[in-house]
Amino acid sequence: MRLPRLTLPGLPQHIVVRGNNGQAIFHADHDYRMCLNFINDARQKYHCAVHAYVLMPNHIHLLVTPKEKKGVGQMIQLMARQYVQYFNNQYDRTGTLWEGRYKSALVDEDNYALDCCRYIECNPIRVEKTTSLQQSPWSSYRHN
Repeated sequence: MRLPRLTLPGLPQHIVVRGNNGQAIFHADHDYRMCLNFINDARQKYHCAVHAYVLMPNHIHLLVTPKEKKGVGQMIQLMARQYVQYFNNQYDRTGTLWEGRYKSALVDEDNYALDCCRYIECNPIRVEKTTSLQQSPWSSYRHN
C-alpha cells in the first residue's frame, strides 16, 4: 500500500525524478529542451511555480510550489507522460523511463528554501564535476 503524499498548497516541495536503473533520460540537447517545454506547459496548466531546476543526464530536480493540493502530482504526471512519449518515439523504444514514483519533500520556506535552490542548481558541480555552473545550460542557475 502506498502512503499518500503530504502536499500543502503554497508550500514548496523538492522533487526528484530518476531514470529507471540510473539510465540516461537525455541523450541530446533537444531532449533537454523538450523536457523543459513539458515542465513549463505542465506547471502552467496546474498552477505551480518552479523556483529552481536542474536536468541531469539521468535525473531531474525541481523546487516547486503548488497553488492547489494536487498541483505538483498532476504537474509531474503530465510532464513525465509527455516526455516518455517523446523519448520513446525519438529513440524508437518502448516501456518505462522512470524509476518508480517521483520523490518529494516539503521545504521550509524560511529556513531551507534558499539552501534547496542552491543544492539543486549546484548539482552539476557535485555530480558531473564541472568547474563552472555557467557551463551547465540545463539549470535555473543563470536565470536566478
